[in-house]
Amino acid sequence: MKSNINRIMQVILILALWFPFTASAQQRYKYQAIHSGVPLVDNNGNTLSAHGACIIKEGRRYYLFGEKHSDTSNVFEGFNCYSSADLISWKFERLALPRQTSGKLGPKRIGERAKVMKSPETGEYVMFMHVDTLGYTDQFIGYATSSSVTGPYRFRGPLMFNGQAIRKWDMGTFQDNDGSGYLLIHGGEIYELSADYKSIVKKVNGNMTPGFESPAMLKKDNVYYFLGSDLTSWERNDNYYYTSNKLSGPWSKKGFFSPPGSLTRNSQTTFVLPIISAKDTTFMFMGDRWSYPKQASAATYVWQPLSFIDTNLSMSEWYDSWRICPNGKFVPDKIIGDTIVNSDHHRIRYNGEWQLTNDRITLTSSAVKGNSFTVSFEGIQAALYGFSSPSGGYVNIELTDAKGKLLLSNLVDNYSKYANSSLKYITPLLKKGKYTLSVMITGEKSNWSDKRKNLYGSTGTSFSFDKLIIKR
Repeated sequence: MKSNINRIMQVILILALWFPFTASAQQRYKYQAIHSGVPLVDNNGNTLSAHGACIIKEGRRYYLFGEKHSDTSNVFEGFNCYSSADLISWKFERLALPRQTSGKLGPKRIGERAKVMKSPETGEYVMFMHVDTLGYTDQFIGYATSSSVTGPYRFRGPLMFNGQAIRKWDMGTFQDNDGSGYLLIHGGEIYELSADYKSIVKKVNGNMTPGFESPAMLKKDNVYYFLGSDLTSWERNDNYYYTSNKLSGPWSKKGFFSPPGSLTRNSQTTFVLPIISAKDTTFMFMGDRWSYPKQASAATYVWQPLSFIDTNLSMSEWYDSWRICPNGKFVPDKIIGDTIVNSDHHRIRYNGEWQLTNDRITLTSSAVKGNSFTVSFEGIQAALYGFSSPSGGYVNIELTDAKGKLLLSNLVDNYSKYANSSLKYITPLLKKGKYTLSVMITGEKSNWSDKRKNLYGSTGTSFSFDKLIIKR
């Protein structure tokens, strides 16, 4: 008997030693704030891939769903699911809905804008999406179901209304306070879903305006806010919104919710998440910063808190980093540490030709493929600031440890239709130690054409470096 007890105690001791190590390993890719416009990695160190996304909360965790992409084609690769306790650090759960072996979501098909809601009547999770061909000639709104929030989801085909599929493309969803579910369509159309969310019972609102794609909605103080964007392909534009006291309208066009010319902070609306606490609610705008063709490795996300004055919606302030307090309010999160400026040649090693320029701020710039710089530092986090412009291109950023082992590698897109300075890259929290950050010009750029072969996107391959902040 004593021998068995000793064996049990040995097992308990081993587990006690092993589990903290495992937990630590699982948590090595964590952040301290919500960051916008930078590549983020999940618990495995892989770039977060969830575009056209939505977030739902189940229990104490948030679940993020979005498009999985590749850098070689725009075909449907599946919808990913991630989870988080704080909207800051994300765990990869699974490929919630994979590409099918054949059929409407099979090879060489399109699947976009995954939106998930839980039916209060059935307790089932229903995922909605835009389904199409690569040439966008067979569009309809499809749906999939699962008994578990993380999936796997089973594709059920088109969502039906009066025996017909809804043959539209950009779509969103909205769940009202009473649990009623609604489908949002480009142009401003709104459809009420059945109680089980598997069909449509009626059309609530008709087309309001041409364009108005990437629809999203929120409700605050019994006022509905309907957000959307103009039609400019992968290019960003100034998104706008409408308000109404009823989903059936009439709707009042209110204008832009981000400063004119900011192109919705260089993003396109995809969803609005209410972050609800006992004391307050913060509404988080979720936007995509598309980066065609590098949609998997370089496209990022813009998640920003929204502000309200009466029924006027605003995203007037930009926060590189922010977080939610226990009282439900948001606060900016300033990155503070040792600042290494771009002209500090004692700490920065430049390779190739780099020019010191002065365009509102002093920058070190290059557009030559293969040109690079490295910075060695000691600390727990590094934040790189740079300048985006109409001629911005891709840079590859790598983080290595003191032994030269590659820890992270990310592609960063520096294209913006308007010039601006911001956080371009931030590492997750690191074990305190010595590291090297390397930045290299790839000679590539975000670029695409429309059906008329008009060329859009960046005019160059440059990167302009401002500073690096090291948190110790």
